Amino acid sequence: MQDAHQHSSEQSIKRREMSRRQFLSYTLGGTGAFMAAGITIPMIRFAVDPMLQASGEGSFVKVVEESQITTEPKSFKFQVHQVDGWYESDVELEAWIMRDDQGKIYALSPICKHLGCTVNWNSDARYPNQFFCPCHEAHYTKEGKNLAVAPSPLDEYITKIENGFVYLGKVQPNQRVTK
Repeated sequence: MQDAHQHSSEQSIKRREMSRRQFLSYTLGGTGAFMAAGITIPMIRFAVDPMLQASGEGSFVKVVEESQITTEPKSFKFQVHQVDGWYESDVELEAWIMRDDQGKIYALSPICKHLGCTVNWNSDARYPNQFFCPCHEAHYTKEGKNLAVAPSPLDEYITKIENGFVYLGKVQPNQRVTK
């Protein structure tokens, strides 16, 4: 019995050694993984980086002097710096800016809510004092309320008045009218 006990203690002392093949396999595998990570991580960062950048959505653009705005809608064009992923550009936008009955300034987007054509003010004799879309004859009130064809009112810009100028922010759903 002492022989069996001595034999089992020799087995527990015996260490398992790594073969040359295992050592090379682990070394080459680790080196390959390290090199793959060195190539892959910059590619992932390049793909994800634009999503991590702060967007300039909260910024306002100076458009026109406040004194030029009347109760009659007028079209004004302005440029916005836009970043789309890795592509930066200056995009020209348009807004119909006017005063309401209380004298408050507001601005509507000229994009028809039916199929995205451009609306014009008072451009069709059949619909006086309305925004009219020539593509499919959608028309809207001065406040942007949809009267025919279009499923929803014209969008409006967030506006602010500062130092005698009208500034426009991002476009939002129309807050002036209800369906």
